[in-house]
Amino acid sequence: MKKRRRKPIKRLNNAMKKRTIIACAFIALLFVIVIGRLTYFSVIKNDMYKRQVLSQQKYSSTTLPYKRGDILDRDGNVLATSQKMYTLILEPKNILKNEDTENATIDALHKYMNLDKKALRKYIKQRPNSYYAVYKNELSYSDIADLKTFLASDKAENVVGIVFSEKYKRRYPNQSLASQVIGFVSNGTIGTGGIEQYYNSTLSGVNGRKYRYLNEELELDSSIVEPENGKTVVSTIDSNIQKLAENELAKFEKKYGSKGSSILVMNPNNGEIYAMANSTSYNLEAPRDDKNLLKKYSQKQINKMSEKEKTEAFNEIWKNPIVTNTFEPGSTYKPFTVAAGLEEGILKGNETYFCDGYQKVGPHTIHCSHRNGHGLITLSQSISLSCNDALMQIAAKEGKSVFTKYQKNFNFGKKTGIDLPGEAQTDKLLHDAKDMTAADLATSSFGQSFNCSMIQMGSAFCSLINGGYYYKPHVVKQLRSDTGEVISNVEPMMVKQTVSKETSDKLRKYMKETVDSGTGTKAKMKDYTAGGKTGTAQKLPRKDGTYIVSFCGFAPVENPQVLVYVVIDEIQKEDQTNTGLAVEVAKNVLKGSLKELNVPKSNKK
Repeated sequence: MKKRRRKPIKRLNNAMKKRTIIACAFIALLFVIVIGRLTYFSVIKNDMYKRQVLSQQKYSSTTLPYKRGDILDRDGNVLATSQKMYTLILEPKNILKNEDTENATIDALHKYMNLDKKALRKYIKQRPNSYYAVYKNELSYSDIADLKTFLASDKAENVVGIVFSEKYKRRYPNQSLASQVIGFVSNGTIGTGGIEQYYNSTLSGVNGRKYRYLNEELELDSSIVEPENGKTVVSTIDSNIQKLAENELAKFEKKYGSKGSSILVMNPNNGEIYAMANSTSYNLEAPRDDKNLLKKYSQKQINKMSEKEKTEAFNEIWKNPIVTNTFEPGSTYKPFTVAAGLEEGILKGNETYFCDGYQKVGPHTIHCSHRNGHGLITLSQSISLSCNDALMQIAAKEGKSVFTKYQKNFNFGKKTGIDLPGEAQTDKLLHDAKDMTAADLATSSFGQSFNCSMIQMGSAFCSLINGGYYYKPHVVKQLRSDTGEVISNVEPMMVKQTVSKETSDKLRKYMKETVDSGTGTKAKMKDYTAGGKTGTAQKLPRKDGTYIVSFCGFAPVENPQVLVYVVIDEIQKEDQTNTGLAVEVAKNVLKGSLKELNVPKSNKK
């Protein structure tokens, strides 16, 4: 047997060895790279992605609107509130995902909201790529309640792409009642006029938010920051007295008409406002409706207005003339002239004056309201008969310094500080003693040649009849939380004492005489004693022969509980100087207010 020869073993030469080493090194390098990339994506990148997800938790967010605070009258009746409203938002992209979701969603909207199927389908298919399509606004909860209940059930499995957003709409249950006192809201959050504007920050709250995000387990989660609702404002307004005042103005305007008429009703003992009524009231639910302008303009005038002119016209309607407008008060100022003389000891109360129908003041002849003269009259009759001649004699005796001192003491020429926007500044509408002429003093004594506002006159008159105490007028008495807890009470603020109790007592007696036997007899009431002062002021320019008439009345005389101030600008269908019309309106409001407030009847024995 032959032996097989062994094949010789081939040995690697240097070149082969080199190539093998390079190949192995390349394979090793590839392995390291692969391992490195796997480590990078599994560890480093994963942590980075995780951090990104967690840092972007606000995956989506929804505003949760706050509820603006309510405005109530003094008895808790709602004057302004906010009603939650809903907007139906559809997501066509999701709804059209397949035929089942499309049909189920449309069927649900039809069944539970009575929406037209055909219209829905057309609307959705016109927006196939949209995730946000507003379908219907201003829905109440009752409109959507059935659908929301269904969506929360297991039966709504294929219903998709239905979202409801929330917002509040400001509502005014009484529409035009106390419109210039309340004001309205623009753009949902901005108060315009009245309490809405002055107390805007108090009534406003802070929106909340609902966040939807991916948690650490990458599951969809949510968190909520609850909204902070605005505070409730309790006003001093008495809704029944406010309605009474507005009804009386409406009856007057229908029968006689005027350029404008207003009524202010106050509590003389603390500055609270019971009512502010104006013939130019407007619908708070639709403040920009042209119909509101018909109280002041004809339809023909409205049609001719430019947008700028219409805006100016609306601003005139929205403002509160009791606070913003000024005028010459006329004879309602006479009690203040007499009060200054009594307080300074210049008058004792037993004086008499002869009225011949006029006074010569320098080169001027200034007439009395009674051109033929009143003859010999007492101090009290100078008020009750409204004698200009006597008042000019009194003011001349007082002198410029005393007269102007008491004008300022009663806060004429100064803002009252009432908690309403737009109060008129009248400091430039009065004479200073240094620049006052003898004629200025004479005419100022009976309320001409200077201006004031209704709120200035009303507040000053209250101090004249309540013992001499001037209170800051106000329309808000309390602030509450949105849940009803009392946060703070607005306490009456006594600013100063204008006159002594003795002077106040005398003036009440003189003004009772005005109602009993003077120019204000139409204010007489069966169950209550009443006092007051009529006013007639000739407007500028004097040659036009236009007038403002007024009456400031109060009751009961022995302890005044209500003050009513009526001002009528240019009566249309009657003598413009007929103050009796203002007296009649005031009497009706005064009588109704006393009854509403349960004021005990006067003892007239």
